This record gives sequence, C-alpha cells and structure tokens, in this order.
Amino acid sequence: MLDSSSSEDTGGESDLEPQRKPDASSSAEKRETGPPGSQQLRSATPGSLAGKSTKVNSATDEEQEKRKRESIQKEEEERKIKLQIYVFVLRCIAYPFNAKQPTDMSRRQQKVNKQQLQAVKERFLAFLNGETQIVADEAFCNAVRSYYEGFLKSERISRMVQSGGCSANDFREVFKKNIERRVRSLPEIDGLSKETVLSSWIAKYDAIYRGDEDLWRQPQRAHLSAVSELILSKEQLYEMFQQILNIRKFEHQLLYNACQLDSMDEQAAQIRRELDGRLQLAEKIAKERKYPKFVSADMEALYVEELRSSVNLLMANLESLPVSKGGPDFKQKLKRSTIVIMEVQGLKSVAPDRMVYCTMEVEGEEKLQTDQVEASRPQWGTQGDFTTTHPLPSVKVKLFLESTRVLALDDKELGKVILNPTTNGPKHTEFHRMIVPKNSQDTELKIKLAVRMDKPPNMKHSGYLYAMGQRVWKRWKKRYFVLVQVSQYTFAMCSYREKKAEPQELMQLEGYTVDCCEPRPGLQGGRVFFNVLKEGDLVMFACDDEQERVLWVQAMYRATGQSYKPILHPKNKTPNCRGGNQKLTSPISLDPSQRQAVEKLISASPCQFDHAALFTILQKHTLQHRMNDSFSCLGWFSPGQVFVLDEYCARYGVRGCHRHLSYLKELMDYSENNALVDPMLLHYSYAFCASHVHGNRPDGIGTVTMEEKVQFEAIRSRLIALLENQITHFRYCFPFGRPDGALKATLSLQERVLMKDITTPVPPEDMKKLVQRCLEQAAQINYSQLIEYAKIKVEHQVPSEKRLEDMMRLGELCIEVLQQNEEHHSEAFSCWPELMAEHAEKFLSLYRADMEAALQVQSIDSWNSFPLFQLFNNFLRTDPHLCNGMFHKHLQDLYIPLVVRYIDLMELAIAQSIHRSFQKETWQPVNNGSATSEDLFWKLNTLQMFVMDLHWPEPEFAKHLEQRLKLMASDMMEACVKRTKSAFDAKMQKVCKSTDFLLPLSVCTMFNVLIDAKNQCSKLCVLDSEQEIDGQWQQYHSKIDVLIDEALKDIITSLVSKFAAVLNGVLSKLSRYDEGTFFSSVLSFTKPRMDLADTYTSFVRQNQDILHRGVSDELYIETVFDQWYTDSMRAICVWLTDRLDLQLHMYQLKTLINIVKKTYHDFRLQGVQDSTLNIKSYETIYNRLTMEEATVAVKAGDGLRGISTRDSDVEDD
Repeated sequence: MLDSSSSEDTGGESDLEPQRKPDASSSAEKRETGPPGSQQLRSATPGSLAGKSTKVNSATDEEQEKRKRESIQKEEEERKIKLQIYVFVLRCIAYPFNAKQPTDMSRRQQKVNKQQLQAVKERFLAFLNGETQIVADEAFCNAVRSYYEGFLKSERISRMVQSGGCSANDFREVFKKNIERRVRSLPEIDGLSKETVLSSWIAKYDAIYRGDEDLWRQPQRAHLSAVSELILSKEQLYEMFQQILNIRKFEHQLLYNACQLDSMDEQAAQIRRELDGRLQLAEKIAKERKYPKFVSADMEALYVEELRSSVNLLMANLESLPVSKGGPDFKQKLKRSTIVIMEVQGLKSVAPDRMVYCTMEVEGEEKLQTDQVEASRPQWGTQGDFTTTHPLPSVKVKLFLESTRVLALDDKELGKVILNPTTNGPKHTEFHRMIVPKNSQDTELKIKLAVRMDKPPNMKHSGYLYAMGQRVWKRWKKRYFVLVQVSQYTFAMCSYREKKAEPQELMQLEGYTVDCCEPRPGLQGGRVFFNVLKEGDLVMFACDDEQERVLWVQAMYRATGQSYKPILHPKNKTPNCRGGNQKLTSPISLDPSQRQAVEKLISASPCQFDHAALFTILQKHTLQHRMNDSFSCLGWFSPGQVFVLDEYCARYGVRGCHRHLSYLKELMDYSENNALVDPMLLHYSYAFCASHVHGNRPDGIGTVTMEEKVQFEAIRSRLIALLENQITHFRYCFPFGRPDGALKATLSLQERVLMKDITTPVPPEDMKKLVQRCLEQAAQINYSQLIEYAKIKVEHQVPSEKRLEDMMRLGELCIEVLQQNEEHHSEAFSCWPELMAEHAEKFLSLYRADMEAALQVQSIDSWNSFPLFQLFNNFLRTDPHLCNGMFHKHLQDLYIPLVVRYIDLMELAIAQSIHRSFQKETWQPVNNGSATSEDLFWKLNTLQMFVMDLHWPEPEFAKHLEQRLKLMASDMMEACVKRTKSAFDAKMQKVCKSTDFLLPLSVCTMFNVLIDAKNQCSKLCVLDSEQEIDGQWQQYHSKIDVLIDEALKDIITSLVSKFAAVLNGVLSKLSRYDEGTFFSSVLSFTKPRMDLADTYTSFVRQNQDILHRGVSDELYIETVFDQWYTDSMRAICVWLTDRLDLQLHMYQLKTLINIVKKTYHDFRLQGVQDSTLNIKSYETIYNRLTMEEATVAVKAGDGLRGISTRDSDVEDD
C-alpha cells in the first residue's frame, strides 16, 4: 500500500504520510462530556448511577473508536483498489493495441457558470441602459429586452447553469431563434434583406455577450480540462487519470518506474502473460464447470468459446502490431555501423613529410578512405557509415603510406586492426594495437578509433554466452547469441558466427520457461548460470557477469510470456545503463513494507481480479471527473477517456453489456440529481443492452447472464420512471428547448424503452396515453410553479382591484408559458398536436378557476376586467388549436353579459348626454364642431373602437355587436342633426335684414356640426364592407344620409335667402329714384353719394370672411358662394327687367355699376368659377348697364364721373 491516508495530489512529496490515528484529546473530551443528559442523571442519583454512567460513556467511546477504525480501514481498502485500477490503466495507456482515440466525436462547448451568467446579465443590462457604445435600432433593443427579461432572468436558466449543462452556444441559439421570429414579422425593406438584418443582429449580440473582456480567454498554459476535447498524449492521459483516481504524483512516478512503462518490450510481454493467463482461466472454468448463471444452460459451452475467441482476437491484434520494418525474416538489416578514426600513435619508421591515410571497411561493404595527412601529425577525426546484415561483422581498419615511386602500383600497408563489434560494445573511442608487417620498426603502433553499431528493433538482446542443449548447441561452447523477435508472439534464440548473416543454430522460445540456476559441475567456462526449460528439453546458459545474466533473464522472460517470474540473484540488481529497457531506480526512498506494497500492485495477476467491478469504479470516477470539468459534456466522455475505457474493456475482458449497464446507472443517478444528460447517450446504451439481453449479439457476445438480465429489467423500470418524470417536467428538464433536440430524443427513448423486445413496436395508443398522462401532470406542475413564481395569494382579504391586477399579471405569464411551449417544445410533440392542445386547455382551466373567483368579487359597474379578455382573446384567436376551444368559449360566455351591459349603459349615457348638452350648448367652435358634437362623436368612435379591439371570435355575435353600434350611432347622429337644425332655425329668425347684418359665429359652428356629422357618418354608421348588408339596414343608413344632406341644404338655402334679403333692401332703396315718381323729382335736386353701394360691398366682404373663417369645409363654402352670387345676380336682373321701359337715374346707374362690378370681383376672388360668374343674368345686367352708361354719356357728358362697366372685372382704387 502506497498511502491510504490522503487522496490529494501533493506533487513533490518525497515520502509517504503515516496513517491517521484517532485523536486522543477529542476522545478524552468525549469521555469527559459524555452523552446529553448524563449530568442530570449523576446529579439525581450520584451514588447509585455513577458506575452505570461511566460504563455507558466507555461503551460509547468504544463504538466511536470502532467506527473510526472501520472508516479508516474502508478508506484504505478503497485506496488500494484505486491504485490497482490505476496500474491497469497505466498499462492500457502505455501500450494500446485495441483502441484508438476517436476523432469523429462532436466537440463539446465550454460551460457557463454562475459568475459568467451574472456577468452576461450585467452586460445586457448595461446595453439596455445605454451604457455601451453599440449602436442599435429600436427593433433590436426590443428583441434584447425580451431576451433579457424572458431568458436571462429566468429561474430555469439559473437551474440549467447550476446543473452544468448550459453553454454559451445555448445562449446564442436561443437568441437566434427569438430574433428569427421577430425579423420574419418585420416588413420588407428595399435593398435590405432579412438575412442581412439577422447577421447584423447576431454580430451585435456577440459584441454585447463578450463585453470588454472575454471570459472564455484561456491562460497561456491551458489546463488539462481545457484540452480534454483534443487528442491527448500519453503524459496528458496519465495526468487525467491521476486526477480521476486521486493518485498522487509521486505514486504515479513509483508505479511508472515499477511497471517499466517506458519499455515497449516489457509492456508487450505483460500483455502476452495476461492473455496466457486468460486462456488458462478459460480452461479452468471449463474443467471445473464454474460458470456464471446464464438465462439458458446451453450457453455454458458458448461462454468458454467466447472467452477463447476474445483472447484469440486480442492475440491477433497484438500480432498485427509491427515489430520492425524488416519483416518476419530472421535476416535483419542493421540500421547503421559507424567507424570514427581519430589518430595513430607510434609511427616512427616514416619520414615526417611523407603522407599517410587510413582505410576502413565492413565485410561485404564498400571500402572508405580518410584524407591524407603528414606522418608527423597522423590525426583525422573521420567518420564512416556502413550498413550490414551481419550480427557479428568483421571491421578492418588499415594504415597506408602513400607511395612516391613512379612505377609503384600500390601504397605500402603500415598496419591494420581487425575488430568484431557488437551492439553492446563500448561507444567511446579507444586505442587498439595494430598488426604490423614483419620486420617493421613500428612495433608499438596504435590507432585510436570507435566502432558503434545501432541495435535493430527486433534484436532484443545480444552477447556472448556459453550454451549446451539436448537438441541444439550440444557442445558446451562460447557462442555469440542474439534474441530476435520475429513477431509479437515469436521469439528465437540465435547463435551467429563471424561474418555470417544467417544464424548457425536457433531455437524458438515458445513454451519455454527461463529461470536462474546453480552452476552445473563439470562445465568449464561461465560463472553464473541460467536455463530455459520445456517438456523434454533443457538448455543451459552461462556468462561471466551477474549483471549480464539479469539482462538475459529479463529479456527472455519477456519473450517466453511465462506466468512464473524468475527469481534473480539479490546482489548487484542495479541494472546496467546499456540495457536501456530496465526499470530505473526510484529517487524516492521506500521502506521494505512500502516496496513490497508496490511490488504487490504491479505483480498482481489481472486474471485474479473481478474486472467488471473494477471497471464500474473506474467508469464512475471517470464520469464524475467529466461532469465536473469545464465542458458541457451532457454525460459524453472525452476522446481520451473513451480511448482508455475501450482499451480497458478489450484488454481485461469487460463485457459490453455490463459496461453499458453500469454507465446507464451512473447517468440516471446524475439525471435524478437534476444534471443534464443527453438522452441520445441513454438511448445508445439502452439499445445496446436491450439488443444483448434479447440475444441479438450487438458485440458478438451471445451469452446472457442472469445478473445482466436482472440488472437490465431493474434499469428498464427505473428508466421508464425517469423518462416519464422528464416528460412531465419538460419545461424544467429542457428549458427553452435546450439541449437542442433533447426532448424529442427523450420521447423517442421512452418509446424504445416501452418495447417488450427489439422487434415489436409499441402500440401508438399506449405511447399516446403515456404522453397524455405526462402532459396532464405537466399542466398542474407548470401552473403551480407559475403561481409560486408570481407570488400570488388567492385570499378573500385581498382587495378586488389587487386580485384583478394579479390575474392580469398571471394571465400574461400563462400566455408566455404557452408561447414558449409552442416555440421551443411543440416540434418534439409534433406527432401529437392534439395532446399539446389538451395540455394547454388543462393549463388554462386551472387559471380559469382563479380568474372566475377574481371576477366574481368585482363591482357590477366595473369595466376594468375587459383588458383581461382582450389579453387572452388576442392570443387564443391566433392559435389554430386553442381558438374557440373550451377555455376560449368559456371566456366568451363569461364576457358576453358584461359586453352587452356595457353597451346598454353607454347607449343610455350618450343619449342623456345629447339631451343635456344641447340644452346648455353655447355653440362655441371646438375642433370640427361644438363641444357637444365633439363629445358625442368621440364617445361613439371610442365605443366602436373598444368593441372592435375586443376582436370577438364568434362571428354571429361580433356581427350583432357591430350592427347594434352602427344603429346606435345612426340614432345618436340623427338626434344631433335635428337639434342642430332647430337651433340654426331659431338663430336665423333673430337676425336683421340690413347691410349691418353679420353672420353670427354660432351659425358657422352649427354649419360645422352638420358637416362633421356628414363626415363621421361614413365611419360610424356604415357596416364593414366584408359583411353582408341587408336591404333594411341599407334603407336605414340611407335615411340618416338623406337627413344630413337635407339639413345642410336647408342651412345653405336659409343663409343665401338672408343675404338676398339684404340685397333686396338695397334695391328697394334705389327704387325711390325711379323715373316719374314723386321721390325721383325731389331727390334729383340733391347730391347723392355712393354710401349705399359701399355699405353693401362691405356687407358682402365681411360675411364672406366670416364664412371662410368659421366654416371648416371649403366645398360647402364654395356651394354657399355659388348660390349667393347666383341669387344676387338674378335679383338685380329682375329689378332691371321691371324697369325695362324706364331710364335709370344717374344715382341708380352708378350704384348698380359699383355693386355689380365689386360683387363680380369679390366672388371671383373667393374662387367662384367663371362659368358661374358669367351666367346669363350677369350678361343681361352687364348689357343693360352698358347701354344706360352710353345714354348718360351722350346726354350729360361726364355725368358718371369715371364710373363705367367696362372695367367691371377690375376694382377701382
């Protein structure tokens, strides 16, 4: 046991912590204090109960101590299990041969935590308050406000963030879905597509979301959880599972070194030993018939066959791994042989200025040569590279003297050295004595060089050994041996001669067992011995070095794949660095017991463990680590975790069904604790288990244990309840439709779980009934949650106004809930749209009870509840499933009496208002009429707009309401017109008929009232064009139109008659100057002035101005002027016609010329058309006055004094 007292990673700790012991002081305190009430007992009976109290305290302390010991022991056992699991995980990571890290898994998004959610809220609030530099239009601001109020401030989002299943992408997708609906409702804009608007809004959203600083910005050195979605290296996988299993760093270092994880040969050998152990276990099970309990007894033989097949598959996988690039042939090509020649010493027989050089060659390869140097300084530093197929090659290096003679063919050889290098030979430069020719003076000639041979990957060890066997190497002799790996399962011990590429003799190690042994007497050569043993065969080996024996035994131990571990000599266990594949000495000092614990962990046979139970623990902690990392994983493992778990299951024979059953248990535990889990993940694991239990062999395993079946049925029952609960709480389990498609997948999974087997589908009615039951419960849950959220108290003590206000607010929330259900969840329930409609009706029926209670306490004459009807009716009438549904019809039945009573009262109030107001009317102008008419038309229009805004959904009653209001408006307007006409007639009877007459302003107001009534009639009294208009209604409406037209006609006629009466008074005054009368002869002696013409002209102009200022409609002003001018010209024409035989008096002529000329000019300025101005009466008048003017001019010369009809269309100065 490494350490069981702590599970934290201490990193650089160099020693193990001691186990914690119970605190003596705390125990003493507890013994002194004792259980509650013990003081009272002692005080009550100090003599008799003292001993008993002491015994009770002692027993309690002992129980607590026992619990502590049990707890510590339990923690220690759990710690041991985790360390053992970690050993298996280390081997899976170090040498995987079954699984790879998947690259096709969807990338998970970073989680949003509470602090980030609060920061996002603050950024959006700052934008809404105008505290940012982001420019946006009103539509975007409204969208952001709706998003902020409805989504960011929602309690469901807070829960989702708390559950760890919410990412920034979820926030963005909800906003995108929200604005897509808004943008679709916007009108089309030329030159600006809606896609452009969407892109712009999304860009602004991203700017708001990021704010001034990016919360997701990672530090320069990314944490392990930040890169867990990527393909991880071995070191990163080690670090991840240290965190998962709470393994300390120094514990990992100890286990890493002890397991020799850096030696691929050791890991491959470990796998071979494990697979051999599994085969032996399968044979033992078959022999002892210790089978698991299967659902059928016929599966026992199949179970053993499956065990063998799984091991054979692993062997095939291991065998498929390449050993080297050379292939399976024993004849392997060495990578490279390097010869480095440095210098020569002891060269005395050659003159210093002569040139010398060296050659180097490996047997069978091309010869290489160094540069030529002077004999006084024979130094080179030249390197030559060769490749060879000989495990024991011959390397020749020669020293030559360059010949200066002309006829010499070859240079003189001064010396040579022949070497047989091995891969284990020294790598540094050394001096070698050279062989010189006979009679040479350089007897001490030496050369400094180094020969290095690279070791090929399939050469596991090599060196000189003494060997003797029964079938091979029958003579005890020293030979050069090479341990060759042909494949993952084939190793051969080969002996080679010098300069030979093929082995002289070889022995395959399959089935042999290697171990150390004592020296065998009678054998000369070798100091330490070891042998390999097989039934009927024994081969003895010996070498001169204990360390060399350790290396050979360990290499052959890996090659044989034996389960028995050789016992090495305790001395000189420190490995030689030449081995390169031996475990390193630990820098951490361990006492013997700790070292024994480490050895026990790494030497434990995997076949002795229940790997199903160990994998359950591993998968549980891995999922826990995954759910707590920085990604919104929804239960999905990272690629690295999937890789390790896959490798563990394949390597240690964990059944696929057990893996998925334990996975389902853990996922359901998280789901029941309100964590978000992807239902697609549940669906996949459940489908795998169901397929396996029903014999469909999803992973090729045909045996089904009773334990698997029982667990599957338990999980199925639990999963049905879990999914039913999630469907019932769909608004809270999948808020705003997130994760995307999760609710639809949950319904699909529920349908799959309800299947009794893998082929028979669930009857549609059964699934429909389940969804219907869930939605009925969901309606009650959603409404109760809404009541709690709105904090509404339904109590009789609450004032009626407050209750109505609460119902209005609750109604808005109910509509928001139904809209969110339609927007985010309707697609999932698209197979049962009628069930969603029933859910909405059930939800609204719960609201109906509270609404009726609130309406019953309202005053009978209170109309404040109509906004509540408008709120719901505007929502329901646009919903195809809820329009005229149960709640909608009940709402109409509830409000029909209120609407009818309201209209009745308004009709009575308007009628009374007309009667009272016209009695007190002062006829002062107000807007387009008088105060009474304006109030009347406003009331009628407001009442009609109110009823129109109700948008009554039932067509017949809506038509009835409209017709009634139109009839009411017609009646009220008729009364208004008649009252106004009566007041006008009474007013006109009181006015004078002289030129002093000025039209009263009140008359203009009355005129405007009738004109306004005419204009309002088309709006207030005409039915909607879409409705059918019957003959009676058309006749009634024509009656009010005729009434108004006749009233206006009468007023115009009355006004013109008054103006004509004034003109008749002027003409009657001119009649006194008629020729042949008494007054004419008398008035001829006076000097008349033009006062009469001027006063009449002033009268006309003043009344024209009054009409222009007082009457609001230009059309009716023109009508008055046209008729006034026409009647005036006719009156003058009649007057002149009556005096056709008489000559006009000079005064009459001047006055008429002045009146006619100015009247023509004034009315022309007022806009009277020329066709009206130049009527026949005017032409007759003009001709008569022109003739009279000519007559006066003949008789009296300049008697008219410049007054003439010729410029009658131009006014005199």
